[in-house]
Amino acid sequence: MIAPVRTLSPRALNRAVLARQLLLERSSAPLPRALERVAGIQAQYAPSMYVGLWSRLEGFEREALTRALERRSVVQGTLMRMTIHLVSRRDYWPLALGVRAVRRASWLRTARDAPPEAEMAAAASALRERLADGTIHRKELEALLSRPRSGGVGLWLDLVRAPPSGTWERRRADLYAAAAAWIGEPGHEDEEAGMDHLVRRYLRGFGPATAEDVASFTGLPIGTVRRLLARLELRELRSADGATLVDVPRAPLPDPDTPAPPRFLPTWDATLLVHARRAGVLPEELRPRVFSIHTPQSVPTFLVDGAVAGAWRFENGAIRLEPWRRLDRADERALAEEAERLAAFHA
Repeated sequence: MIAPVRTLSPRALNRAVLARQLLLERSSAPLPRALERVAGIQAQYAPSMYVGLWSRLEGFEREALTRALERRSVVQGTLMRMTIHLVSRRDYWPLALGVRAVRRASWLRTARDAPPEAEMAAAASALRERLADGTIHRKELEALLSRPRSGGVGLWLDLVRAPPSGTWERRRADLYAAAAAWIGEPGHEDEEAGMDHLVRRYLRGFGPATAEDVASFTGLPIGTVRRLLARLELRELRSADGATLVDVPRAPLPDPDTPAPPRFLPTWDATLLVHARRAGVLPEELRPRVFSIHTPQSVPTFLVDGAVAGAWRFENGAIRLEPWRRLDRADERALAEEAERLAAFHA
């Protein structure tokens, strides 16, 4: 007899994503392991990754991430959806290889005056020689290759952002190194294995999800995603509206009534993006207040009972709250305590 497919309520999906993103309970996992669990953290604005990790890890201090970047146990690079991500050293090559082809195709299709592939390969070769034992500043890179080659060369030579740039202390990410020189050449990974790895990482960090959700996060074509899902060992679930969800086996599915403590999210936090819409972390009526023409990077938000309830900012040594709905006294007290801790983290 075939067992019935389990249906998950919106609240159950919300708690699943919060648990996997370490937002239900802070984790004591080492920093690289935590990044692997949450499928990396977007890092277009350096302080965002620090705040995102502070909300997810017990006793996290800013120096811990800066040291990890210096020691190369974690790296920043342009990966999924052509955006900068902070990932573990172990995850970098599988993810980079998994999205390499789709990133190149996208750039060649959309970049103005994109040179032919052969010209880009030649530019990458010249840059590889320059970076054999060092780093390069953005201005020197642009002078060496000129535009638009300098803007797309990272698609033919994998680059990472080298500290101290891209850290809390020096936020402008304008110093680059060749990934192979910085963390070593890839091992036995290839594009297919990298795509499988990426899909599993996404589901562990954001599942259960639809095939369309997976495609939205990874940037892979929906046809490719469906092919990958068909060959992976996954469990099938349903959402309350009847959509088919897939998930990795034995990933956490907390009780929907699990309490969700207040949490502060930075700009760019991936739990608010379209691929995570089904989890309801960002109520749809509030989406225009978080993402707009004027704030494409989003705004810093805080969660109450697992959903965005307002915005925050650090100002004059304190966290200023802008609630977008009425909060009860217990929530206000819990938020104030968490805000005080976040202010100390900023100091």
